[in-house]
Amino acid sequence: MNHFGKVAVLFGGRSGEREISILSGTAVLDALRRAGVDAHAFDPAERPLHALKDEGFDRVFIALHGRWGEDGTVQGALELMDIPYTGSGVMASALSMDKVRTKMVWVANDLPTPRWEVLQADSDFAAVAERLGLPLIVKPAREGSSLGLTKVTHADQMADAYALAAKNDRLILAEEFVAGQEYTAAFLGDRALPLVRIEAPQGNYDYTNKYFTDDTKYFCPCGLPDAEEQAIRALVLRAAAALGCEGWGRADLIRRADGSIALLEMNTSPGMTGHSLVPMAARAAGIEFDRLVVEILELAHVG
Repeated sequence: MNHFGKVAVLFGGRSGEREISILSGTAVLDALRRAGVDAHAFDPAERPLHALKDEGFDRVFIALHGRWGEDGTVQGALELMDIPYTGSGVMASALSMDKVRTKMVWVANDLPTPRWEVLQADSDFAAVAERLGLPLIVKPAREGSSLGLTKVTHADQMADAYALAAKNDRLILAEEFVAGQEYTAAFLGDRALPLVRIEAPQGNYDYTNKYFTDDTKYFCPCGLPDAEEQAIRALVLRAAAALGCEGWGRADLIRRADGSIALLEMNTSPGMTGHSLVPMAARAAGIEFDRLVVEILELAHVG
């Protein structure tokens, strides 16, 4: 694997998802080293990014999650230094991190996503609840891992839900709650990987149930008829292409009881922990973890 040169695995960072990023990055680093890659840990919260250039790194695997890592900022810096990196470019990373702009792009491309409104501190919360219906979801627009998210069941909960979300971001959205079965759909290059069906306790796929319990159940194969699964996988590739995503990523979605789909969000630097979904989908496609990590690194690009 010497053709990769000296590789930095970026993980940690300053976002609210630092803890998960460290788990992801450690797993990626170990896999690359097992594959014979000259890989090194690099935490942008502890070292200046220009050290990547100063120390002669040839390629970067981005295992950062959330802002200052998944939102186009690091991608832009790496492009200025002409260092190839994994995942989507600046524009697609920024769009995908911002759930409001993601929805705007999807709606413009006739792709299905739940109805939403942007909230302000002086918004008429009762009117928003009436327009979107209850229950609804209030969440930061530029956070992941369900940080700051509230399922609102009564209009008088809206103010507290807004305040919680506002601790994580200045841009807050209220989103129509879509009842149905949750799935996640990963892509690798131009391939859509098998869907994963998620069954969380009481339907609550929150931060704890995503990463730190064994109570959430995952099913891959997902159990859908093949024709229906293929149609959903094709839809996800369209959703990724509309945002300009490259390399790898993962879309989260809901399938309603009538079979219709609602796209929730796009992740351009998905988790790679022991509970993560992209490795699970890859394994179902015959791609073991170490090979997956190397394939992602192969897809690294500049600009």
